[in-house]
Amino acid sequence: MEELEKLKKHLEEVLQKDEIIVDEIYMEEKGKYKFLTIVLDKIGGIDLDGIVDATNIINPIVDEYDICDSEYILDVISKERG
Repeated sequence: MEELEKLKKHLEEVLQKDEIIVDEIYMEEKGKYKFLTIVLDKIGGIDLDGIVDATNIINPIVDEYDICDSEYILDVISKERG
C-alpha cells in the first residue's frame, strides 16, 4: 500500500529525534478486527514507556493519513529480540 509507505517515511522523520526506528508498518485482519501495526525499534531496545511516548506521537499522525475507510485498531509494538 502506497499510503503505508508515505506514513512510514513521515513517522521515521518525526521519531528520528528520539532515535526510534520504524521497522515495519502493515495492515492485517484478525478475525473480525482490522489492525494497523507499527513495529518500532531502537538501539539497545525500546521499553514500554518508550512505546507509550511514541504512540502518543504516532496516533495523531495516523489520524491525519486516514489510511482505511473502515475502523481499525492501532497497534504500536516493539521489535522482538531473539
